[in-house]
Amino acid sequence: MRENKEAPRDYYAEADVWDAVFAAGTQVLRDAMDLAYLTGQRPAYVLKMSELDIRNDELHVLQNKTTHTLRIRMHVDGEPTQLGACVDRLMARPVKSMTGALVCTETGQQLTLKMLRDRFDAARAAAAASAEKAWNTDMARRIKAFQFRDIRPKAASEIASLEDASKLLGHTNKQITQKVYRRVGEVVKPTR
Repeated sequence: MRENKEAPRDYYAEADVWDAVFAAGTQVLRDAMDLAYLTGQRPAYVLKMSELDIRNDELHVLQNKTTHTLRIRMHVDGEPTQLGACVDRLMARPVKSMTGALVCTETGQQLTLKMLRDRFDAARAAAAASAEKAWNTDMARRIKAFQFRDIRPKAASEIASLEDASKLLGHTNKQITQKVYRRVGEVVKPTR
């Protein structure tokens, strides 16, 4: 029996695309995008993250696929990481989820995958429409191709060390991180 050799998705959300969708999104969507990017986790894991997962200055993330728990540091050398600052901002919000979820709606309801998808689709459509209105068809095309699941590979691609990216994503094999999640080319110097 042959294995299904499916080619991995190769879309990379460049900064201009990220910024356009981020700016067009609601605060709830921006919170979810920040948390997904800073933790490098799947959308479902991001929505499950709660105040109860914060212990000993670390955000504990149970990886369902491997059943391992990642402990993502919120401070390094006494200084907050961007994740630490993001979590502090989320916990300081006046409206909190009754379940303790870090990302919730404006009314305190825990965000579901469908709610996240609807908010992301609306922001992406608005960002693409703005690009089309400015006659930037290439930008509009790239925005339309952006999916929330592309945030995980964006995080993996923007970490300089393959080993660090692999650990953040919870992979035991660095080759999976390299082959499937690192989607940006290497930066090189020109001949002259």
